[in-house]
Amino acid sequence: MENLQAIKQRFGIIGNDLQLNRALEKAVRVAPTDISVLVTGESGVGKESIPKIIHSLSHRKHAKYIAVNCGAIPEGTIDSELFGHEKGSFTGATQDRKGYFEVADGGTIFLDEVGELPLTTQVRLLRVLENGEFIKVGSSKTLKTNVRIVAATNVNMQAAIEKERFREDLYYRLSTVEIQLPALRDRNEDIHLLFRKFAADFAQKYRMPSIRLDENAVNVLLNYRFPGNIRQLKNLAEQISVIEESRTITASKLNQYLPNNNGNLPAVVGGKKENDFSTERDIMYKILFDMRNDINDLKKLTLDLMKNGDIEQVQEENHQLLEKIYSDKELKEHDIEVLNIPQNNSEDKEYDFIETIEEDESLSLQDKEIEMIKKSLEKNNNKRKLAAKELGISERTLYRKIKQYNL
Repeated sequence: MENLQAIKQRFGIIGNDLQLNRALEKAVRVAPTDISVLVTGESGVGKESIPKIIHSLSHRKHAKYIAVNCGAIPEGTIDSELFGHEKGSFTGATQDRKGYFEVADGGTIFLDEVGELPLTTQVRLLRVLENGEFIKVGSSKTLKTNVRIVAATNVNMQAAIEKERFREDLYYRLSTVEIQLPALRDRNEDIHLLFRKFAADFAQKYRMPSIRLDENAVNVLLNYRFPGNIRQLKNLAEQISVIEESRTITASKLNQYLPNNNGNLPAVVGGKKENDFSTERDIMYKILFDMRNDINDLKKLTLDLMKNGDIEQVQEENHQLLEKIYSDKELKEHDIEVLNIPQNNSEDKEYDFIETIEEDESLSLQDKEIEMIKKSLEKNNNKRKLAAKELGISERTLYRKIKQYNL
C-alpha cells in the first residue's frame, strides 16, 4: 500500500492539514474493499479526487471508471443515462442504448452531486446497491451488474431526508463509509502553499515569472473565507498571474481580486437578491397612478368651472382637492383662472377639450403598459405565468392584454 505522501504526489494533492490527511487515510483503507463510499464537503474542495484514489488502489483499477454529474443530467433522461433504454421506449429512442451501470460492469461509478437525483431514480439506484439488479427503460428484463459506487454531494443529506427530497434507506446504503473533506478556510496552513503551487503552474503554462505575495498580502489571503474553496483560489492565482505586470503582489492589489472582502463574515448561501426590474416596475406604476389621479382631479375641477363659472364657489366646494394638487403657498400666490372655452351646440363637439385630455392620458398609459408587458415577457422567456406573477396581474388578464395589444 502506498504511503500518504506518495498518494498526494500521484494525484496532485497539496496540503498537510490533519482533516485532509484523515480523509485520504480513510480512502486508502477502504479502496481494496467493495464498500460504498459517500464523499461530502462544500463545492470546490476537491471531492472528485477521492473516488479516483479509491478506484486506482482497488482490484477494479484495470476496469472502467465512469464519473457522472447527476446534477447536470435532465430529470427526464437520467434513467436512460444510468440504466440504458430499449429501442422505441420513448420518442427519439431509435436504437438500444447501454447505460453507465452496464458499461462500467466490473469497474467503478462515481456519482457526483448524488443529492440531486430524482426520487424515482433513487429507487432504481437502491436496487442496484442491494442486489446489483437494474432494468432498462422500456424493458421488462432484469440485468445484473457488478460495480463499485462512490458518491459525492455538497448537500446537507439529513436536511434533504427531513424534507423528503432524499430517501433515508438509500443514504445509509451509500454512506457505509463517509469521507468528509474540509473547507479551504479550515485548512489555514495550506492556503498559501496551494496559492504558490497554482502560481508556479500558471507561470510555467503562460511562460512568465511566477507571482509572489508580500507579507501583508499573505495575511489578507489567510483571513479570506474562500466560499468557492480550492476552485476559487486557483482562479484567483490564474487571474493575477495573467493580468498583473508586477510579479510582487501587495495587499491592496490582492484586495481588488477578492469579492466581498470581509474575512470575518460568513458566506451567504441561498440568499435571495431583490429583483431590480420589479422595483423599477413598482416605482413606474406608482408614478403613473399618481398622474392619473391628478388628471382626474383636474378634470373634475374643469367640469365644475365650466358648469358654474363661479370661482369662489368652486374653490370653497373643492378646498381639499385644491390643497392636494397645489401647496398652500401656490394657492396664495396664484388665483384660479377661468378658462373661456368656446361653446358649441353640436353634441359631437360639446366636450372636445375634455376628450383630448382623456385621449392623451389613455395613449400614455397604454404605451407604458405595453412596454412593461413586453419587458416582463422578454425577461421570463415568454412564459405568461411568470410574467403575470411579476406584473401583479392574473394570467388570464395578461393573456387578454396580449391579445388586445397584439403582442
